[in-house]
Amino acid sequence: MSTQFNPSQRSIESFTESEFGELEHVTGFADDFDAVLESTTVHRSTIGCVIPAYNEEESIAGVLTTLLAQSRVPDVIHVVVNNTTDQTVRVASEFAGPHEIITDLGEQFTEVFVHDIGKNPDKKVGALNYGYSLVEGYDYLLGVDGDTLGDKRAVEYLETEAVSDSRIGGISAIYSIDPDPIKGTIAKFLIAGQRTQFAAFNLQNLLRGRNMAVLGGQFSIFSTTALRAVMKANHQRTPWVRDSEVEDSLLSLQIKSAGYLTKISPYARADVGGMTTLRAYDAQQVKWTFGAIELMWPGQRGDTKGQPFHPNLRLRWFENFGMLTNLFVRIAFITLLAGSLSINAFVFSPWWLVPVAVAVLLNLRMAFSIKDHKNSDILFAGLVFPAEIFMWIRLSHFLRSWFRFLSRKKVDNWAMQAKAETGSGSGHWMPFILLIVVIAGLAVVWMLLGPVTQSAILWIGWPVVGVVTVIQTVMMMFKLLRRHQGYQV
Repeated sequence: MSTQFNPSQRSIESFTESEFGELEHVTGFADDFDAVLESTTVHRSTIGCVIPAYNEEESIAGVLTTLLAQSRVPDVIHVVVNNTTDQTVRVASEFAGPHEIITDLGEQFTEVFVHDIGKNPDKKVGALNYGYSLVEGYDYLLGVDGDTLGDKRAVEYLETEAVSDSRIGGISAIYSIDPDPIKGTIAKFLIAGQRTQFAAFNLQNLLRGRNMAVLGGQFSIFSTTALRAVMKANHQRTPWVRDSEVEDSLLSLQIKSAGYLTKISPYARADVGGMTTLRAYDAQQVKWTFGAIELMWPGQRGDTKGQPFHPNLRLRWFENFGMLTNLFVRIAFITLLAGSLSINAFVFSPWWLVPVAVAVLLNLRMAFSIKDHKNSDILFAGLVFPAEIFMWIRLSHFLRSWFRFLSRKKVDNWAMQAKAETGSGSGHWMPFILLIVVIAGLAVVWMLLGPVTQSAILWIGWPVVGVVTVIQTVMMMFKLLRRHQGYQV
């Protein structure tokens, strides 16, 4: 393990015109970032990279190749393989050993270590903590998932900003998914939806003063000083704990509570591994949403401190309230429309097209805000139906997560996701089956009601849905007109 890396940092004069233009396009931050680059003449920090790897034989070579091609190479790279059943260890071991690398920042040295810790009941959390024990003497821990590829200067950007402000406890890259290698109609559809989902989340955090609600473990850098503060404040022996299904969200909350900042970089970017099947995407989203709900209702697992109104959780509350509103409007509209048609009381109004038009414009603006937006992103946003179908899929995850939480049924969501990614399980169809059952039940009840009662329900129901839809439309208009301050996600 080496800690002697100390090459010269690039001065601002060494940037190309296009690179400098890219830095300056972000309002309010470019000047500060330029000043940091000018004042930082040498690297005075050390970075230990930890890659928790579980069945990553297809992607781990690309991850290590990308890290070794960074403009700022980590001083040491530890691949921590856990619970794997494939050839991850063999593939990663081909990169093991010392590496001398010449980059734009000069000659650099790093060393790759591969650790197979076998069966580990704590799964990714255990692998991360094992890796932390190996790099806790470094200034920063760079966490990289075994299927995430960082842009060439991602580590350099993260380190430069982290060094510039001692209050920063962690910085996340902007995440997206590379759609080019994806094959198959369903897979392309799901990736387009996930790219939009990532873009919306990233942009929300960037516009909130670049305060990141979740320092995703996909490609984030953590101050080891902040991690030690978290351990001390929470009486933990390790930075990551199994008190939550979303270990990165809990750690981000704890870093913020310890008095540090959690940020998102406007420049560092990384492509993560997307979910290309409905069952795999469902399992991932249910695990994430279920974990977020547990943090919103703390104390459900372990002895986590109750902080339902923590700054890092406010965005979660808004997300869940927004999903609940979307669910209500859609179910109520379908029910009232069917009821109106059944008694020949349906009257079309062109005003109904206004919310749809605003939603399409908002989706298109989000698509164009993606830095490397593709034709698939534009079509997904502009054709109405792809985005609407994807919203129904997300609503199914929302419902499954809340039902699972309220039922208090003990489920290993990590195992469920791993099972789904191998092609097993059919739970992702349950919400749609329940939807059909509910609609059928409502239809039977409706037919049993008298004409007067049916008319009264329609008379009350349509105005209620109308008011909620108007509020939703106004909120979408605010988002549509809000300045993006030059950010691209």
